[in-house]
Amino acid sequence: MSPLKRRKFMKYATTSGLGIALSNTTILGSSLNYPENVRIGIIGMDTSHSVAFTKYINGQENGFEVIAAYTTVSKDIPASYDRVDKFTLQMKESGIQIVDSIKQLLGLVDCILLETNDGRLHLEQAEEVFQSGKPVFIDKPVAASLKDAVLIYEAAKKHNVVTFSTSGTRFMTQAQKVRNGSIGKVLGADTFSPVKYIPSHSDLYWYGMHGVEHLFTVMRTGCIKVRRIKTDTCDTVVGEWDNGRIGTFRGIVDGSGGHGGHGGQAFGSDEIAYLGRWEGYEPLVDSILHYFRTNEVPVEPSETLEIYAFMEAAKVSSERNGEWVTLDSVLSF
Repeated sequence: MSPLKRRKFMKYATTSGLGIALSNTTILGSSLNYPENVRIGIIGMDTSHSVAFTKYINGQENGFEVIAAYTTVSKDIPASYDRVDKFTLQMKESGIQIVDSIKQLLGLVDCILLETNDGRLHLEQAEEVFQSGKPVFIDKPVAASLKDAVLIYEAAKKHNVVTFSTSGTRFMTQAQKVRNGSIGKVLGADTFSPVKYIPSHSDLYWYGMHGVEHLFTVMRTGCIKVRRIKTDTCDTVVGEWDNGRIGTFRGIVDGSGGHGGHGGQAFGSDEIAYLGRWEGYEPLVDSILHYFRTNEVPVEPSETLEIYAFMEAAKVSSERNGEWVTLDSVLSF
């Protein structure tokens, strides 16, 4: 058990279920009274994920169908207001019903993909879904701040709903093999991804979290402290895990090394593994559909919250000129 789980972090991470189906929650499953064709609703059409996920899900005969969507727009985030009209039109052209409220959406569907681009809106939107008892996947970032991320999981626990949030980098083939023991015990890892910063979100939350999620996929939980070195061309966070293991995340800043990508390497007790490149959304969507059917999540709340605590501690380290910052210290709100 990691240091964070043993200490006060456990207070926020013990969401009911942790990947095990709740016996008294209305969820999808073979013994429950849901229609054979499971209806999915989307909250948020200001991201390409909404279009890509819908195309993949509706292009298969697997018992799932995206049928309706609701969106808002964030006027201070260009990635939201510059793209929402285009993506909304593409959803309409795909036959998706556009509704006027989350309440209306919940009346039409069995489960929710929360895809809103702006993490600041996720707490309010997720809580409305939790109140309905319907399962919901929350796309990255789970929230715009660590405090809101904690509040989301507390709200899920309050309403007896199991939820999860993750980046698609978690499901890259080689990362999953390493997590499952292909190179023996993981002694350390280095990952990289592009980084983008926007004022409305704690800095690595907006895009750097892809590479951080990749790092935690192979290292698992147990990070104690981090330090960060940030320049005009590189943003590097070094984390010390339990038993002296070291994991690093390198953020590729715009203009350095082209557009970069996602990848890295892991150092095991048996061998060293290259963690591969981005392989597409399909494995992520498959894991979401499995969750909708079974209520089993592929990543526990405790691990997700440790990822966000890692990034928050990195932010504090940057403000302190690269000092070591413990993950515990950023949870004192």
